[in-house]
Amino acid sequence: MEKLELALDRIIEATLLKIPSILLAIFLLVAGTWLIRLILRIIRKRFERRNVDLSLRDFVSSIVKFTLYTMLIITVASMVGIQTTSFIAVLGAASLSIGLALQGSLSNFAGGVLILLFRPFRVGDYVSSVTGASGTVEKIDILYTTMRTAEGIAVFAPNGPLANSVITNYSSITKRRIEYQIGISYESNIKQAREVALQLLTSDERILDSPKPEVLVADLAASSVNLVIRAWAPKEKYWEVYHDNFERIKLAFDANDIAIPFPQQEMRIISLPGNEK
Repeated sequence: MEKLELALDRIIEATLLKIPSILLAIFLLVAGTWLIRLILRIIRKRFERRNVDLSLRDFVSSIVKFTLYTMLIITVASMVGIQTTSFIAVLGAASLSIGLALQGSLSNFAGGVLILLFRPFRVGDYVSSVTGASGTVEKIDILYTTMRTAEGIAVFAPNGPLANSVITNYSSITKRRIEYQIGISYESNIKQAREVALQLLTSDERILDSPKPEVLVADLAASSVNLVIRAWAPKEKYWEVYHDNFERIKLAFDANDIAIPFPQQEMRIISLPGNEK
């Protein structure tokens, strides 16, 4: 009984001695949390004033937030008597084990850093990659890039494969080339078809004057003379101009009796001597 009372006395005495440290640790935790939020708010405002890229804002904010909270937790732990040296050693060993288990995630993290450093694309750009990911970039996180396809579907592309693949950025240009391949019959007049197509394209105010529209013979196919029709339009009007003029060219060819032939195949029946009846 005396031993139990002695043990309780020691526990109570140690707890009383720890109360100031615990109270100070709680105060530091609350004050540190408030200070970290203030720092993050200041960083965001600085980014907004300097018009820093949205993707870089989120990435830097995530790194700063993780670092500051880690430092705060280690400081609070040391104040309440937790041996931070052993804690850091255990954390380092755990980090190594987790790193080996999550090599793919580390690759995605490195890919995110490369994307933000070299900026092959930014938030708001429409991109596609050979990995199959395509769409308008909405957000670049530490591990994944979020895209939105033309159908409104969200695509989450890992940063690692994305950074190591060929990326086509359709938003980094100011104009795009429109190209049609249309076949006309051998009986139709090539010069007339060229004049009709060029007149139609030059009359469209959305088509750029430089480079000029052009109509060339691309192939002498089995049943048609294939023309390639090219013109340039501002990137924001590309699809509108593309579909409108596709229809207009067909109607203009019909109005000028320029035939677009169906695929044809010629068959010959040869009668051998002695088989005639």
